[in-house]
Parts: sequence; structure tokens; C-alpha cells
Amino acid sequence: MKKTFNVDSPSFTPSFLSATENVNANGKKSTGISPKAANAAPFLPKSAAVSRADTSTPDWPVDVQEFIPQSYSSSHMANGSEGSAYDHFQTSSSHIPAQSSLNSQPPLYQDALSMGGAGFFPSQSGFQQPAQYHQYAPVGPHNQNLQGYQRNVHDLFIPNDFREEIQKKAAATLQTIPNLHLPAHVESYHSLVPLDTNQKSSTILGGYSSWIYKAQSSTNGKFFALRRIEGFRLTNEKAIRTVQNWKTLINSSVVGIHDAFTTRNFNDSSLLFVCDYYPMAKTLAEYHLGQSKLLRSRNNPEQVSEVVLWAYMTQIASALKAIHSRGLAARVISPSKILLTGKNRIRLNACAILDVVHYDAQVAVPHLQRQDLVNFGLLILSLGSNTPDASQNFAKAMDQFKRHYGKELQAAVVWLYSAMQNQEKTIDQFLSNISTQMVTAFDGALQLDDQLNSEFGREVENARLFRLMAKLGFINERPEYEHDRQWSENGERYYLKLFRDYIFHQVDAQENPVVDLGHVLSCLNKLDAGSDERLTLVSRDNQSCFVVSYRELKKGMESAFQELSKNARRSH
Repeated sequence: MKKTFNVDSPSFTPSFLSATENVNANGKKSTGISPKAANAAPFLPKSAAVSRADTSTPDWPVDVQEFIPQSYSSSHMANGSEGSAYDHFQTSSSHIPAQSSLNSQPPLYQDALSMGGAGFFPSQSGFQQPAQYHQYAPVGPHNQNLQGYQRNVHDLFIPNDFREEIQKKAAATLQTIPNLHLPAHVESYHSLVPLDTNQKSSTILGGYSSWIYKAQSSTNGKFFALRRIEGFRLTNEKAIRTVQNWKTLINSSVVGIHDAFTTRNFNDSSLLFVCDYYPMAKTLAEYHLGQSKLLRSRNNPEQVSEVVLWAYMTQIASALKAIHSRGLAARVISPSKILLTGKNRIRLNACAILDVVHYDAQVAVPHLQRQDLVNFGLLILSLGSNTPDASQNFAKAMDQFKRHYGKELQAAVVWLYSAMQNQEKTIDQFLSNISTQMVTAFDGALQLDDQLNSEFGREVENARLFRLMAKLGFINERPEYEHDRQWSENGERYYLKLFRDYIFHQVDAQENPVVDLGHVLSCLNKLDAGSDERLTLVSRDNQSCFVVSYRELKKGMESAFQELSKNARRSH
């Protein structure tokens, strides 16, 4: 039997008008939703539909293809216009973030809708979960798997020993000694402080007495080391021009040279070399062969480990490679002229001095380069055998050296010492022989680089939070602004004052102050991110209570700070 049309059936209503009531043919009001659709399971994305089980049985077949929106825009909600400039959904389920990573929240934020999407994420082709910038995310290698209760506040900052070392170097850089009988300035350098108080005539530097001073440049304000060669008279202007070749040499294992000039500010004729300054640096002679080492037991002398000697050897070989490739020679490779600037970190020093002092000698450069290799081998032998000058008795020093070190290191020292007997030996050949150790040193340098990046990454948060503290300090409890003594107590500035109390002035049930750095960091990070999380602010007299979000606090802080900044720029 043919069915007749039922006028009581609900009329079709489009989805965007589903919330409005419609009038059917009989004049009755209808919501536009069929009974079957009302009992249907709610729409879920694929990733969420798998994790949530639906116990209700649908009235239609379950093999219906799931609906996936292709485009969406907040303008459709406002005026139904077409041509959305921003897609909040992706056709591929691979772009939907995992629910566990989003704390089981749907990947659609109301603020993204209200701001039109395209302005909120201008560089995205589809919706992406915004990063939680208020959460601290350390970077770099992690060698310890610690639980939350095993960590403390020091994990957010660089280690104390590293910080202490940096602070000591900064203090040494700024250290001054008053009432010194030194010139007030030498050329463009002033505030001279002696770094070496032992006046000795050095046979290495041509028999001249050498002094080292720390000085500050009046040109750029940086600190430099001035090496003074006392009593030197320059007889040929071409001699001092040889320093130009060293000024362009840049190597991590060579102390940089910036300038050289003669002066009479010390009441004599002196030659000064301007070099890089490394605070708290020691020479290898002071660290391994100095007076401090004499305090150890003479029956059981402390030996330099083989790992440290290989570290020194790879760095000096790298420095000689850079020097020899420019047609130069170091000429000064001695424990008293090599600086130890960090843990197993050395730099060749005073390299250009003999080029100026012994300019008239005119020795062939290949001969000087082979002599560098010999001095290189004697340096390692002196450190390993614990003798200041191994060249005086090479056989005895070598016998002692063989007792503590392996065959490979012994062969390297012998190869270097015999460089004068074979004119074909070069630093390139030596680098090929110790290529295994060079790879090990390179890997250690990369690991140190990763560690330093990880340590300094912790300090990134400090700079960001400091800017927030500075802005709050400019605004909170300002005595007067534009002849208004109540400016900081009105409007959003009053919220910021209560927020300051909420962060720093909380008390417990016994009225004891709460000193919780974790609470401070959490609140400031949420303020910086403009989180939608709400908090309750109570006035000091407990008569007023406000419920505001971090987003509103941030908006008020930026507005007040911009107002102050605008008038500050106008006054200048």
C-alpha cells in the first residue's frame, strides 16, 4: 500500500540553524532534530574514536563512512561567507596531535576561533597545537633519569661550580691594584695591572726581561694582555711589520695578537705586544712543574695522565698546522709560554716575539718549522717525565717517560724529536700518524659543545622572566604618574598589585611566609604565555576578591607598560 505524506514529520533544518526553532506545516514548533539523530553517538576524530568506546547501538548501519570536514572558518559562523583563509582541520589524520601529548584536550582552541586563525597561526597550512611556552623545556643530552621528587631548583640553572668559575674570572678581569708605579696609560690602554711579578731574564725570548700586564682599551673597553719586552731597541721598521701576518691568524689553540708597538712610557725603550687576555690562566710550567707541585711527596710524584698529554698534543698539533700553513713558525714552544685557560685547554703564547726580536737573523722558515716539531716533542717529554728541561738529558727523561705511558705516545715523542734528522717531516705527516687521537679529541669537543649548550639553555628562561619582573616593577605601586597619585591603584594596575602579592606575599595557615620558587616560576611563566587559567586575587584587607585569567593580567601589564614607555620616549 502506498504511504501517504505525514504532515507531522519534522521538517529538515540545516546544521547552522539547528539551535533555532522552526514551525512545521501544522504550526507546531520543532527543533529540527530527528529522534534517531538525537540518540546518535557524538562525532569524534579518528584518533579519539578508537580510545573511547560507545556502548549505545545506533539505529543506522555502522559501516557508514565517517564525515571529515574539509574546511572551516570562524567567518562561517558569523555570516556564512565562503573562501576561508585558514583551515582548522587536516584531511589526514596524521596531523591530529596525540591525545596524550595534549593532556586529553581536543585540538581546537576557542581563542583560535575568535582571532580568525589566520592571524593567530599565519605560517601554518593547517591547525597545529600551539606550543606551551609557559612550560620549561630543557634541551641537550640528558644523562640522568631522575624522578620529579629527586630534582631541585638548582636543576633550572647552570651548575654552581660552573657559575663560580665564571664569576671568579669576571672578578679577576675587573681586579685593580692601586698605588702601582706604572704609567697611567700606554697608547690607548690604561689601568695596567701586572700579571707576572717574577722578573727574570728569559733565554727563550732572546735574553730580554719580559713583563705581562692586564690593561683595558679606551677604544672598545675590552681587556687585553700586554707583553712587554724590556730594553729592546727597534733597529729595523720591517721587523715590527712581521706582526701583521700573525694578526690575521685565527686558531682556537693560539693566543691572538692584535698589535705591536714600541713605547717609552716605562722610562726606557720597550716593545709591547697586545694579545688576548684570559683571566685566571696559568702556564703549563706553573700548573705541572711549578712550586705548588713541590708540596707533593717526592717519593711518589704526580704524573700527568696519558689522556691529558694526548689532549695537549692534539691542540698543539692543530695550532702548528695553522701556523705552518701560513708560512710561519711558532719558535716558542715551552711550558713557561703555553697557557692553560681551562680544563685540559691550552693555547700557544708569545709566538710572534722572536720574529721581531731576531728579525736580522733571517733563518729559513722550513728549518724553523722542523725546530717547532723538536720543541713540541721535548715539551711532551718534559711534562711526562716531570722535568723542567728534558733537552739536557733526553735519554734519562725518555726512560722515565716509558715507565708510565704507552707505545703509541712514546713513538709520537720520538718521531717529533727526530724531525731535524729528516727534512721531509712536516706537521701534516704527524697529524696523519695521530689521526685516531684527533678523532677522539674532536668527539670530546663536540660533547663539550653539547654540554655547554644544554647548560646555557637553562639561563634562557632567566632572561625572559627578568623582563617580566622589570615590567611589573615599573608598574607596581608607582607613587605618581601624570599627577595621579592613584594611578597604580586603579584599573588593571590594581590587579597587577594583587598579582604581585599572590606570587611573593603568600602565607600558610600559621601565617608563616611561603617561600616557594616553584610557585614563582610557574606563575611568571603562565603570565608570559597569557594562559587562560584563572586565579583568585584577594585584597590585603580581605574585602575584595577578583577572579581573573593570566591572559587578562598580561593584557593589563602590556597596556600599562606601553603607556609608561610612550611617555618616557616622549620626554627624551
